[in-house]
Amino acid sequence: MLIQVDGSQHDWLEGRGPELTLIGSIDDATGKVPFAWFREEEDAQGYFLLLREIVRSKGIPLAIYHDRHGIFERSALAGPGSLEEQLLGEEPRTQFGRLLGELAIESIAARSPQAKGRVERLFGTFQDRLVSELRLAGAKTLEEANRVLSAFLPRFNRKFAVLAAEEGLAYRPVPTGLDLDEVFCFQYYRTVGADNVVAIGRHRIQIYPCNGRQNYHRARVEIQERMDGSLAVYYQGKCLATKPAPAEAPVLRVQRRGRPASQESLPKPSSPLPPDKKPILKKKLVRPKPGPDHPWRRDFKKKFTHKKYSPTDIFKEQLT
Repeated sequence: MLIQVDGSQHDWLEGRGPELTLIGSIDDATGKVPFAWFREEEDAQGYFLLLREIVRSKGIPLAIYHDRHGIFERSALAGPGSLEEQLLGEEPRTQFGRLLGELAIESIAARSPQAKGRVERLFGTFQDRLVSELRLAGAKTLEEANRVLSAFLPRFNRKFAVLAAEEGLAYRPVPTGLDLDEVFCFQYYRTVGADNVVAIGRHRIQIYPCNGRQNYHRARVEIQERMDGSLAVYYQGKCLATKPAPAEAPVLRVQRRGRPASQESLPKPSSPLPPDKKPILKKKLVRPKPGPDHPWRRDFKKKFTHKKYSPTDIFKEQLT
């Protein structure tokens, strides 16, 4: 019914490799560890993959008990939520909070480390037993540490898990037709540009005409960043046909400028002149000054002040 989750940053490899963070979970009723794994740091993707493995192998838990890390709760200093949340009147949520809401998992935040003492004691035990297992296996990298951990967890659960007070499982089955890739992802909302391209970060996505629509200009679409790094664009619940779009012209110019020029495109150095020949310097072009009788030097004021001339007469006088 209740799963406690947390992260523990520790020198798990005892100096043989990088300092890792163990993201783990524990069943509050039985003390069984459904899943845990090492990450380079405590991040939202690590908790996404942790909960996905629990849902895939066990089912959907009723509640998650966690601390007040920014991964789980949105800070008041972060400002208002997204436009969609404001229109629906919802409270601003983090990506992990949105995930719990879609799976109907209750989110419970602890107000002190002692409140989630079961997972804290679990990490204390792991920092003794698991560190010894990693040392005996000679693990030096993140991948080796996770392989040791996957073999260690079944033995740990068989030895230390206890029976619950009531029989049966409180995990709920995954609904039929639920695509875990569409749920366990980071969701962002963007507006499509006039060129039918939507941008997110350094990525630009070209949208093809599909679903009975030729153009998605100014449409509000949902971009899903999957756990494998792929991107998918949805509009009104339907996935759109897309392809990566080239970078904008200013970016392309900067990229081309930074590339090393090929030998063919480089200008060939000019051969030095013999010592007996001097370079021919081009003479500076000097424009001749107009003479005293040049029309530019005529005094038009004195010429046309004694008589009233019309513009046509002045033009005829200039021609003569």
